[in-house]
Amino acid sequence: MVGNYALTVGGNWIQVLATVHLDSYLLKLCVQVLREHSKRYNPEDMQTKIEGKNCVVTGANSGIGYATAEGLASRGANVYMVCRSKERGEAARSKIQSMTGNENVYLELVIFLKRLIKFSSQVCDLSSVNEIKSFTSRFTSKDVPIHVLVKFVFPLQVFYTIVNNAGLLEHNRITTSEGTRHELNFAVNVLGTYTMTELMLPLLEKAAPDSRVITVSSGGMYTTPLTEDLQFSHGNFDGVEQYARNKRIQIALTEKWAETYKDKGIGFYSMHPGWAETPGVANSLPGFSKSLSGKLRTSEQGADTVIWLALMRKEKLLSGAFYFDRVEAPKHLKFAATGGSHAAAMDSIINNLRSLSSLSSYNETQQ
Repeated sequence: MVGNYALTVGGNWIQVLATVHLDSYLLKLCVQVLREHSKRYNPEDMQTKIEGKNCVVTGANSGIGYATAEGLASRGANVYMVCRSKERGEAARSKIQSMTGNENVYLELVIFLKRLIKFSSQVCDLSSVNEIKSFTSRFTSKDVPIHVLVKFVFPLQVFYTIVNNAGLLEHNRITTSEGTRHELNFAVNVLGTYTMTELMLPLLEKAAPDSRVITVSSGGMYTTPLTEDLQFSHGNFDGVEQYARNKRIQIALTEKWAETYKDKGIGFYSMHPGWAETPGVANSLPGFSKSLSGKLRTSEQGADTVIWLALMRKEKLLSGAFYFDRVEAPKHLKFAATGGSHAAAMDSIINNLRSLSSLSSYNETQQ
């Protein structure tokens, strides 16, 4: 045990859970962890209203992203849903407006100017740095403060909250087609997250000290240490391993942003939603999803801690921390050999991301 978190499977547990028949103990565990953790929940935490707060949620037309957008809208927020498909986005927006009675739900489309070489319908447009820059330029022209940026994988307006939720797990090595070619998982999960967050900082600062960025990571990051091999250039490519590496970097980026921008009044948080039964999981890990059908969390349960992070008073949260089921969780497991000092590696990673995105540090632009 590490704190309240059980080590149930060693090694690359994502692959193990996805490919091995699970016994009844592990099936029960998926439900029991949430049941036990939820006993400590304070119902009053979720009763906070955030009328007039601007919240941007990426990947918001389905799964946990949709549940997050609906949860924020039901509490009075102005919600900006960042989606790729106009048809699915419009349908999701209409449903949220109907379910919550909140008309202040808006659809922001991200449209590829250049298409990827063969890709699945689940691929998010955050793989394109140029498209992210174009999108943020259009959005910034609204001059709206961003209070919350939720990254499933985006930040945004003066926003109270940005939720970075748009993510990808591509098993094969696929590269983007525009400009410098990037490995697709890295392009979406790391480079896209970094670029979007950095470009939305001016709008987040306008909403300070209420603004916050929430990056939806994964427990898969527990299986791997931080690496400077951002695009899996060495060794045989493994999409699941690359996804775990990406999620580890997201945790480290959240720590770095919290340190770098501690005087800006912006809170940075990462979280693990738990294994939820979503379209993304079904497409990326079909064997895992099928084996645990009916046993995984719902999208609403997966979104619970995201919404909680958006609602809680910032003095009760720790910027740079990683959360699971409404409490701060360890970033490394005791015997996983993923910890240790990584300051030099993180500096190198940041420099590479700045170069690949052609961005300067936000602090440098303010001097």
